[in-house]
Amino acid sequence: MSGILKVVATPIGNLGDLSPRAAEALCEADLVLAEDTRHTGRLLEHVGSRVPQRSLHEHNERERIDEVLARLEAGETIALVSDAGTPTVSDPGYRLLAACAKAGVRIEPIPGASAALAALVVSGLPTDRVAFEGFLPRKGEARHGRLAELADERRTMVVFVAPHRAAADLADLADALGGERRAVLARELTKLHEEVVRASLDDLARRARSGFRGELTLVIAGGAAPVPAPVTDAEVVDRVRALIATGVRKKDAIAEVAGAVDRPKRDVYQLVVDAGS
Repeated sequence: MSGILKVVATPIGNLGDLSPRAAEALCEADLVLAEDTRHTGRLLEHVGSRVPQRSLHEHNERERIDEVLARLEAGETIALVSDAGTPTVSDPGYRLLAACAKAGVRIEPIPGASAALAALVVSGLPTDRVAFEGFLPRKGEARHGRLAELADERRTMVVFVAPHRAAADLADLADALGGERRAVLARELTKLHEEVVRASLDDLARRARSGFRGELTLVIAGGAAPVPAPVTDAEVVDRVRALIATGVRKKDAIAEVAGAVDRPKRDVYQLVVDAGS
């Protein structure tokens, strides 16, 4: 196909965060696919764009795909946006992108604002390994199962929280992960009333009972790695014997086991000698 689908990140609150490249894409496209055309209309007006819009949201995305592919096949350039942030990140557009990729459409990302990344970097929690969880399932086994998975997660977690569900989500997360778990709630990022609250999940759950307003992104510290059970002296000797039985030299077996159980080689050697091995 000769057309191009441009995936355009838009501001999550502050219009100053719209990149010049994104503004250019919104002005030069043949069509803008918008989650809410009224909302995106204000953004297009801000950049002076007169490009026509077509809605694409969770309720009509499937039925729009063939129409969009036809326009791309005809050589059009189409810009995909969501109401705020990067399209498809807990927003509509995934099915369309998958269909375009399958059809060989050129997909061009135009990066920009992302509430998940903004909250992560401002949190002060580890950023080297991260699990993005989006919104929690609302109820039932899906919710229970997800919370159980998060309880064992070692990476920093990023969770989107709807204001009207903040009290329930934070209470359930505190129960599942432990109320003492460190967390950061970022509210209204990039907007006038931006707020970053660093506290335990229990503290945030208590605050949520009075209500939180605005867009919320929660960053949660990963769980601590389980402490391995100590290896007994008898187990150390058994490991050395097992290696020797496979043909490993005694000296090498002692060195290998010493490294595995984090003990000095001389101590392991003495255990083996005392055991008559």
